[in-house]
Amino acid sequence: MTENDNGNNYSINDFADVKGLTRDRPWLLPTNRKLRHLQGISLRNLTLSPPSSHSQGKTIDDASLPNSLRTPTKALAQRESHKLEHSRSSNDLKSRPPLNGSIHKDYKEEVDTNASLVKTSRPASQKLRRRSTLNWTNALPEARQKKLENVAAERLADTWFSLHCPNIEEPVYISEVIERAMNPSFRFFDLNTYGPWVTRRDELTIRFWARTTDVEKFSMLLEWKVHLRSLQFIGKSLENFRHPLPPNCIILHLSDGMYTSFTDLPQNESLTAPSRPFRSTPQSIQPTSSFDALMRLANLDDCVQDAISTREKLSKQISAILEEQKESRSSISSASLASESLASTNRSLSIARRALHVAQIRRADLQASLKARREAIALHASAHDKASSDLSFAQGTLSSHALRHETTTIALQGQVRRISEDLLQIYPIDAIPKKPLNFTIAEVPLPNATALTASDTDPLSLGAALGHATHLTHLLSFYLSTPLPYPPSPQGSTSTIYDPVSTTLHSPQSRTFPLYSKGAVPFRFEYGVFLLNSDIETLMSRQGIKLVDQRHTAGNLKMLLSVLTAGKGETPGRKKGTLKGLAEAEGERSPSRERSELESWDADLEGKEKRMTGGKRRLQPV
Repeated sequence: MTENDNGNNYSINDFADVKGLTRDRPWLLPTNRKLRHLQGISLRNLTLSPPSSHSQGKTIDDASLPNSLRTPTKALAQRESHKLEHSRSSNDLKSRPPLNGSIHKDYKEEVDTNASLVKTSRPASQKLRRRSTLNWTNALPEARQKKLENVAAERLADTWFSLHCPNIEEPVYISEVIERAMNPSFRFFDLNTYGPWVTRRDELTIRFWARTTDVEKFSMLLEWKVHLRSLQFIGKSLENFRHPLPPNCIILHLSDGMYTSFTDLPQNESLTAPSRPFRSTPQSIQPTSSFDALMRLANLDDCVQDAISTREKLSKQISAILEEQKESRSSISSASLASESLASTNRSLSIARRALHVAQIRRADLQASLKARREAIALHASAHDKASSDLSFAQGTLSSHALRHETTTIALQGQVRRISEDLLQIYPIDAIPKKPLNFTIAEVPLPNATALTASDTDPLSLGAALGHATHLTHLLSFYLSTPLPYPPSPQGSTSTIYDPVSTTLHSPQSRTFPLYSKGAVPFRFEYGVFLLNSDIETLMSRQGIKLVDQRHTAGNLKMLLSVLTAGKGETPGRKKGTLKGLAEAEGERSPSRERSELESWDADLEGKEKRMTGGKRRLQPV
């Protein structure tokens, strides 16, 4: 019978086998539990002060034993002796007078100023008054919190443990320190690294060390010599274990679950059941061996002893022979050692020679590489000097080249402006009166893409208008140096356009779309007009013109030509490549146009013109 801190009595048998509680069964038999199965250790209900030997006014008698005879009469007597009474309030906790109505003469009342408690000495027949708790009930929250912290601090401590095995001086394992904990759970470990000398044991000693916050050094809290066979299995975890654990209860975590010991078995006590004394009975008497069997056993013993003596003689003879041949064996061993040393030296020499050969080859390669690098550095240095001289010369001519580039750009813009005016005169694009956003090209009406398939549209005039637009787009792509994504083929009223982009088309015939509606598939004709409008959009985006609507073919061409022909000053004249052409153009040009032309071309262009005319001087206007 044992008593915990709360005053509850429990027995060992309560934990050995609890009926009605479903628990897992251990996998290991008690004889198979070894230290290799130990994985961790935990401590529950840490108690720093030793338990009091006083049983708090209770005695241990036969009635309190758990295994004593329980009769209905005894159970009724125990229930009557412990009646359940209602708790009294603070106002009702007053001393009651004796049953006879007179105050006992030995009644004394002492007031304790520190605890504010009233201690009374009353007769045995009268019940004592309960301690007043009004001061604790009206206490401030800070005082309650401080009181709770002080109570908790008395049970908290820093703990660690060490494992010891018999015949081993040093501890087998030392755990980490768990700070300020009442139920410390230490980190799991593996003892298989210590070898079979430790892992095959089933006995160990566990020493727990602890210290409080006001103590600097650790002191040994408890020492437990445990035999793994004597442990009780409590389950896979403590969640389903509903029984109270004793103070400073050590729980061992094995590979199949958690174990502890609720008994105090001495280590020298045998774990096996005590053997009963043998009682000879007439039925237990058995016949012994015969005389012949005993004689054969004696002869066998003589043979064994003879063999042992012969073995000892042979060992002495072998030792004497080895002692006589010690010098010869030493000379043979020294010769063998010398030969082995010579062979090892020869191997080391061959290895050193190979390493020397490899180092020489490596040195030759490095020398050749350094020579090649020096030559490359010299070559690049000369190239760098040459590039520096060319750069200085180019920097001197940079301004003249920049001026020439600017002049050429201005002249090119003027030529594009002149060519655009010529194209606008060849293919005039005019608006149709009383029809907004409708234009004619070369006096042929060209409707928008939305009205191509209208019933009042003439297929012949539509093909001619689209042929003019195709030819104009084709020429502008060359003059503006802008490649078209869909190259057209201007052929008058039977013009076509090619689509090299689409991935669904494979043959060249399927990639060619007509730009005429007569005799063509309507959707292929409409797709061809769409491709033509896409080319016009490419030309406009290259010139920085924002497209409003792609479907207006003639309107977009009109806007593009209007932007290209816009500019300051007069339009430069056409440059002819022969002296005859220059002579013919002298009478047709006006003086103002000639002056604008002379201003647009610089000295480099005049030199080029002289080379083209064979070095002859240009005719001056009259």
